[in-house]
Amino acid sequence: MTQQPPETGPPAPEEHPDAVPLYGPRYQENPAELYRELRDTHGPVVPALLEGDIFAWLVIGYRELHQLFSDPQLFARDPRIWNQWPNIPPDWPLIQYTSYQPSVLFGEGPEHQRRVDAISDAMSGVDQFELRTRCEEIADALIDDFAGSGEAELMTQYAYSMPVMAIAQIIGIPMADVDNTARDVVTSLDGGEAAIPAYERIAATMQRLIKAKRAEPGPDVTSRMLAHPAALTDEELLFDIILLAVAAQEPTANWIGNALQLMLTDDRFSLTLSGGRRSVSQALNEVMWENIPVQNSLGRWATRDTQLGGRRIQAGDALLLGLAGANADPYVRPAGAGVPDNNAHLSFAHGSHGCPHPAPELAEVIARTAVEVLLDRIPDVALAVSPEELTWRSSFQIRGLLSLPVKFSPVSVARP
Repeated sequence: MTQQPPETGPPAPEEHPDAVPLYGPRYQENPAELYRELRDTHGPVVPALLEGDIFAWLVIGYRELHQLFSDPQLFARDPRIWNQWPNIPPDWPLIQYTSYQPSVLFGEGPEHQRRVDAISDAMSGVDQFELRTRCEEIADALIDDFAGSGEAELMTQYAYSMPVMAIAQIIGIPMADVDNTARDVVTSLDGGEAAIPAYERIAATMQRLIKAKRAEPGPDVTSRMLAHPAALTDEELLFDIILLAVAAQEPTANWIGNALQLMLTDDRFSLTLSGGRRSVSQALNEVMWENIPVQNSLGRWATRDTQLGGRRIQAGDALLLGLAGANADPYVRPAGAGVPDNNAHLSFAHGSHGCPHPAPELAEVIARTAVEVLLDRIPDVALAVSPEELTWRSSFQIRGLLSLPVKFSPVSVARP
């Protein structure tokens, strides 16, 4: 996918000598602490550097981010106006998520709404009670594989496997492609040399899926989108199905993992470990405030010179959606304020490009079922290492554990 760079050049890096790298150990170890420091030092809009020292503005103010979501005329979704394209090499690890594509992600106005309607209508056909039942079956099968050993690594053996198997059924992905697709999604989001080939493999898998569903439709989202009155082309459908797979798998898997990490390291959720249900809901909601799986997202692009959060934003500047930073803004989170029943977070974005209905509800069904079934089956699960030994992924977009080793009393499994 080629870009048409603007004739005007990008801002020179020396114009922002205080730009903060969104990569490296400092960012990886404790981003919440870093966001607090950035707010104190730079305010709600922070000069930042993406991998490869590509300049962008990181918006961590709640009001400023809300403004970004609410004004698509000023802060557009089309990346072709980005003034940094002359600085970006063709093998830049994040190029697949910033290059313009004919997907709902980059659409605007009525055309965007046409695509959203197709996705929402197709996903509304998912029966949430059936999904819950299916997720319980998946969770039980996954737990059966390690319940008798007394130990497990919950990220690879559970948190990643659970949503991808549920989402595969929702979208219609053959089970034979599930494991490879899940690995490719992770690789494509983490950046590095393997990111672009991984994305290309995802695209090839989805092309095969669309071809198969045109020939033989089924009770799945892909088939319903093919039959939708929006009359999506194969190219439009390809990019929208890729988006659904990526946007559903990674956030949901790490929502599960981050919730389990919270429960296993925070005494406030000890009730959950003895079977309490309200605490599961509280933990999932608290993760969306304190440690959301999608920390930052690319992005919006200024259509003209403007001001935001006291900063002079130039036409063509990129603005990163600092979801984690905005959720921690004292404007919406006064000191000492709790979050158990507060759903005003921006974790599902907002406005015309927010997560389409009913995707958040489906993700919560998957995540909540995963946590509840695990705690029902293995109520004495505990960390097998100290909390300080847990390590986090290096992605500036995704906040998720590399591993979550646990121990518990072995449970006998009666296999047929």
